[in-house]
Amino acid sequence: MGDTVLERLNQTIRSRREADAGESYTRQLLDGGVEGCARKLGEEATETLIAALRQDEAALTKEAADLLYHLLVLLEVRGVPLADVMAELETRMGQSGLAEKAQRS
Repeated sequence: MGDTVLERLNQTIRSRREADAGESYTRQLLDGGVEGCARKLGEEATETLIAALRQDEAALTKEAADLLYHLLVLLEVRGVPLADVMAELETRMGQSGLAEKAQRS
């Protein structure tokens, strides 16, 4: 992969597995396991929805960043490489969203 901000953040999250839990929020999240990380992602998704519905662009921007961060943490705790997610998105490029959804059925 290249050197996008998501990739750099993903590397930082991975490196936090070795950090002191008393000094790293990410390590605390990872220590919470899949259930804790999934719950936190759900909270962030709800906050993102609220910001979107309030039509507050600044809040939506911040909540979207939190949502992406927590998604990366959940992927890390589950051992799903960001590269796999990006590859899946790549396969969907140039394809109608309706056609892609029909293929999943």
